[in-house]
Amino acid sequence: MSRRHVISSLALAISAGLGFSLTNCATTVIVPSGTTEPNTATATTLPTGTPAELLPRLLVEVGKLSDAIGNNDHKAQQLQIIDNLWNAVRPAVASADGVMATSFDGMIALCHTGEKVNRPADADKCFSNLTALAGDFLAKHP
Repeated sequence: MSRRHVISSLALAISAGLGFSLTNCATTVIVPSGTTEPNTATATTLPTGTPAELLPRLLVEVGKLSDAIGNNDHKAQQLQIIDNLWNAVRPAVASADGVMATSFDGMIALCHTGEKVNRPADADKCFSNLTALAGDFLAKHP
């Protein structure tokens, strides 16, 4: 058998296989039923307080994230608590120091990365950097 014939036969076999696999694909149709529950949004109540009150609480909750990730124990809920605290205090931080607010945002994003990819070390780094940021912020803006 010539080399050209082998290559042609191989190409034909591959294209036949692809044609077979494509013809076996099914179309999924989602039929809405009239018995579904209406879509209701859940309201989240953000904590209230001054940066001097909320930033230490934020640090306590960020400090718990590494263990939650490492133990795969309610890590999403822990991150939601962190987000709620940050969302509550962010306007005051941004009003006092926009550059520091952006730095805080970056560290909160690192917490999200740690939770998403199951990396407790990212949560530890987040905690360490947030501790320094919060200390600097509260020293400048008591």
